[in-house]
Amino acid sequence: MRLFLTALLIVTTNLIMAQQSTVKGAFLEKWSNSKEYLVEIAQSMPEELYNYRPTEREMTFKGQLLHVIGNMKWLSTSYFSNEKFERETYDPNLSKQQVLELLEATFDEVYQRIESTSESELSVEVDFFAGKKSKLQILNLLQDHVTHHRGQLIVYINMKGIKPPRYVGW
Repeated sequence: MRLFLTALLIVTTNLIMAQQSTVKGAFLEKWSNSKEYLVEIAQSMPEELYNYRPTEREMTFKGQLLHVIGNMKWLSTSYFSNEKFERETYDPNLSKQQVLELLEATFDEVYQRIESTSESELSVEVDFFAGKKSKLQILNLLQDHVTHHRGQLIVYINMKGIKPPRYVGW
């Protein structure tokens, strides 16, 4: 029994390490943590402040979240699925709960699309508005865009005197 448990531990550890040592595995781990962090940030803002914007030229808190959702849908549909991307227009009257549900579902959708993408497919070049890019570069853009807007949302929260959630990293 002890030998079996030791063997099981070694196999499980190797599988976990193998996932983390691939580009896709590393992305998916980070993507899950990114989801957790952004959802916590979205939850921390009271619903009555979801239409808050620090200046007229900025998007509202809700608008930032919907923009992130739209970008995730566009990039994951256009470059990691066979579906035709159709830009959605979101009802500006969505409740906080509806936005949170949409945010979580979209993160999960991206995760599933990337999970079903082969590691070798990440080197495939695609036509992008900024020129030819590899699918790996599109993955980096997905995460970078979320990070950019999450940073803005943290500023919004701080401006309202709300303590942001603790950082969720790797």
